[in-house]
Order: sequence, then structure tokens, then C-alpha cells
Amino acid sequence: MKLLKKGLLILLLPLCAFTTAHKFYVSVTHVGHSEEDKALQITTRIFIDDFETLLMERYDIHGRLATELELPLANEYIEKYLRTKFIVEIDGEKRSYDFLGKKYDNDIMICYIEVPDVDLARHHSIQIQNEILTDLFDEQQNVVHFKINGKKKSFVLIRGNNKGMLNL
Repeated sequence: MKLLKKGLLILLLPLCAFTTAHKFYVSVTHVGHSEEDKALQITTRIFIDDFETLLMERYDIHGRLATELELPLANEYIEKYLRTKFIVEIDGEKRSYDFLGKKYDNDIMICYIEVPDVDLARHHSIQIQNEILTDLFDEQQNVVHFKINGKKKSFVLIRGNNKGMLNL
């Protein structure tokens, strides 16, 4: 009986190592093109709690995102951060974009970005540099999906490998 208990303990001990919650750090970005608006339309999905941590670490503020007590300047801080960590280049030239706003879906913040004046017939490549949250979380992965002109391409961007390009 004693041997059976020891054997059971030896079998169960390794399983206990996997019972702690493992946090998965990821954002998902979709890049498309509106022919009608002649614009790149981008949505980025980020976990709210991760962005809350970022606001505290980087700006020393409690954003209280997705609550009735949300900081009135939350959009300004979100846009400020995105502009430093999310870069769009077309044919190797950095392009400015409009931060259209955000909405919440359960525990996800969805940010809307638009790059105006993009006529695909005149361009050869679109590159996204996405460093969102990689400065805070070593394990952060930023998935970028391009779906433009019938072409689909996806990238998993991490710290040190933070750019993905679609050739048109």
C-alpha cells in the first residue's frame, strides 16, 4: 500500500506543475482595404487587462477601461501608445493614420485605425510594424492578418521580429 501511495504521488506531482494559470499574451490585427474609401482599414484586438497594466506601467494611470469610471483621457493615451508601437509603411514610406476610436467586446479592446489615400494600383507593398505590448511582456505575440486584393497573408510578430509585409 505504501508503494502504491508513493507511485501515485510520483505520477500526480508533475501534473500539479500545470495547474497554475498560464497567461497568454496576444493581440490580433486585421488589415484590409476599402476600394470605395481608398483607405486601409485596420482593427486591432488587445486584451483589456494587458492594456490596463501597460497604462499603469508606462503612464502611471488607472485607465479603468470598459467601466463607467473609465478615464476621460483614455482614448488619448491609447492613441499615443499606438502611434509609438504601431507603424504602417507603404512602399517603404511611413504613413500617418487616423485613430478612429475603440470599443469593447467582453475582455477585448478593439481599436479602429484608418490609413487614408491608399490607391492599391499605385503601390507595391504594405508593411506593418507591431510592437504593441512587447515592451511590457516578453511573451507577447502580435498576429497580423492581411486580406487585400484577394491576397491573404498572416504573421506572428514578436519582440525582435516585429514587421510583416504584404507584396501587392
